[in-house]
Amino acid sequence: MYERPRARLTNPPSTAGALLVAGLCVLALALTWVVAALVPATHVKDAVALYDFTLLGGPHLDDLANALLHLLEPALYILWGVLLIAIALWRQRPRVALAVGVVMGMAPLTAELLKPLLAHPHAQIYGDEITAASWPSGHASAATALVMCAVLVAPRQLRPTVAVLGAIFAAAVGFSLLLLAWHLPSDVVGGYLVGTLWAALAVAGLRAAEARSRSRRLGSGVRAMRAGVP
Repeated sequence: MYERPRARLTNPPSTAGALLVAGLCVLALALTWVVAALVPATHVKDAVALYDFTLLGGPHLDDLANALLHLLEPALYILWGVLLIAIALWRQRPRVALAVGVVMGMAPLTAELLKPLLAHPHAQIYGDEITAASWPSGHASAATALVMCAVLVAPRQLRPTVAVLGAIFAAAVGFSLLLLAWHLPSDVVGGYLVGTLWAALAVAGLRAAEARSRSRRLGSGVRAMRAGVP
């Protein structure tokens, strides 16, 4: 006997999971800023941690850190984004290409917009002065967005490898920012969270679009079956 399919289709679990990650990122961002900006003891600890990182540096390591951060300069960052979008389109995944453009554009833009809005004074330890408008780090946001988008674009079998290499790259960027005293540790954490937030929103959007496509295909199949029933 023919059964009518359920009229209502729920989104796959991954959509809800991605939205949950995005929500947790928003909460973590708020908490990180409150602790970094409004808790006096954190000002000193942030500055001391930065000073400890700068002690690890040296001419060769500083040069390597500068070279790594240069990979995220605007022109090169745009180039990486164009390459990832081209790969996604070549693999016939236009939605992923759109998601890459949104994430890689909005993550660093969000960081730059938040900096002046949430600027707060920092403690200074032995001359390592960080400007008030430093949270969250744009470089950390860009690095995270780049890594997340590379994972999205990569074939399924290569995603674990890309994720591991990307995590190493993002960690190296954060270390470089601290080594060169470009940002405080709280700035770097904030940047990571901004990049992850936009990636989670993109994944949620992709999964929701996939669910709608499945629903339309199922509806078309049902109508075709009904048309074939005498």
